Amino acid sequence: MTDYSTLRELLNVGADGDPAIGAPERSVLDYAGLRALADTTVARLNELGIGRNDRVAIVLPNSPEMASAFVMIGCGATTAPLNPAYREDEYDFYLDDLNAKALVVEQGSESPALAVAKKRNIPVLTLVADSSGPAGNFTLEGEGLGATATNGGPAEPDDVGLVLHTSGTTSRPKIVPLTQRNITASAHHIGASLNLVSGDKCLNIMPLFHIHGLIAAVLSSLGAGASVYCAPGFNALKVFGWLDEIEPSWYTAVPTMHQTILSRAARNPESVGRARKNLRLVRSSSASLPPQVMMELEKTFDAPVVEAYGMTEAAHQMACNPLPPAARKPGSVGIAAGPEVAIMSETDGALLDIGATGEIVIRGPNVTPGYENNPDANATAFTDGWFRTGDQGVMDDEGYISITGRLKEIINRGGEKISPREVDEVLMDHPAVAQAVTFAVPHDKLGEDVAAAIVLREGETVEEREVRDFVSKQLADFKVPRKVVILDEIPKGATGKLQRIGLAEKLGLV
Repeated sequence: MTDYSTLRELLNVGADGDPAIGAPERSVLDYAGLRALADTTVARLNELGIGRNDRVAIVLPNSPEMASAFVMIGCGATTAPLNPAYREDEYDFYLDDLNAKALVVEQGSESPALAVAKKRNIPVLTLVADSSGPAGNFTLEGEGLGATATNGGPAEPDDVGLVLHTSGTTSRPKIVPLTQRNITASAHHIGASLNLVSGDKCLNIMPLFHIHGLIAAVLSSLGAGASVYCAPGFNALKVFGWLDEIEPSWYTAVPTMHQTILSRAARNPESVGRARKNLRLVRSSSASLPPQVMMELEKTFDAPVVEAYGMTEAAHQMACNPLPPAARKPGSVGIAAGPEVAIMSETDGALLDIGATGEIVIRGPNVTPGYENNPDANATAFTDGWFRTGDQGVMDDEGYISITGRLKEIINRGGEKISPREVDEVLMDHPAVAQAVTFAVPHDKLGEDVAAAIVLREGETVEEREVRDFVSKQLADFKVPRKVVILDEIPKGATGKLQRIGLAEKLGLV
């Protein structure tokens, strides 16, 4: 069955007794159990006053319960997964911006999100895992909103199923609403690209507050009637043990994870040998995969490596290198794999011919209808029904797309997307800082890392370590600049504006 357009319909693909969600050292939740859990969860949410299009923020660690909570809650409400590593100020912004109707945390949680929920009178629902039962099974405890939802029942195709924030460099983070139709279409596209069938097993090592893990690992598997096994995050010391135990037919990861796995492969020859018999493919996305890494992965695991191209606004996948016998082109993100993909002139919005360089644009059933309450951003992002990705690229005569540059200034740190402006604003709060500009510097493993240049107030002195410590108290660790350069003056463009792009080169950091 592929004619699903809601999460609840997607769950009907798998056979009753087939495995759906698992985890290392846990029993497996089958599809009959998953469907029953979906129906009881929606009924429980309705009882707590939460219905269709009501937003439920989810702050849970990587686990099978996080995977199932995303899907189960999404069957009847709007999910808003948030990074468990956020600080209190970040939760304050996101919970307010989302207008969250409830917050879901695990039993015993000490998350700083709890203090924010209390301050904002947001009901807290406690997820209680079934420790003696199958992986992913849970109940929700809490008082909710005090009245039964008037908009209850299963979600419909045009209801919003998932909201995530994306960040720009010149504006506050933007809310990306993805409908039930968007996310189920993307799940189907990925499953078709990878030829997923009911017997496939995915090992998920991706964070489950990101679009990559949520859609590419979890939903694509369930949409094919296959199974997904959720590890408690990425752990290089345990990944080969998981490969041994679960015997997955595929996994998906960002390039830095692949590189870490490769670095430990020689120490685990027996596990590698067993993985070579089980793995049907390896998928990579969320950052550029160096061709050398692709070739080493294929040599190590004797399986094709398919690189895909995704973004939040497309509910993840836009393009993907095909499986054999079709060609996989190292350095290319593959062919259109779901939405239509074209190359558009960056100046006049005209679609360009094969071989011409311009902005990569997409349109299709997986693409967001538009940013929430942001007409200016939508006017910029959409041209004649095409969504402008902000990436520069070229398409060859076989339809393979290569990304040639980044039009946006967003920093991509190993798949983590960071808004420079957000870091700027924290730096400017330091009493000694007069000017600040955050920018990307190349990194041999992460692709990009965070750096900042600052100008001090007259008569002030400060050490780089002190500045970094100041930022770390307000932002998640991955957003903290690894290098802080103290300057008398920050280089400016012709119009007097601070310029992020090219700043690393100008400052001799490349």
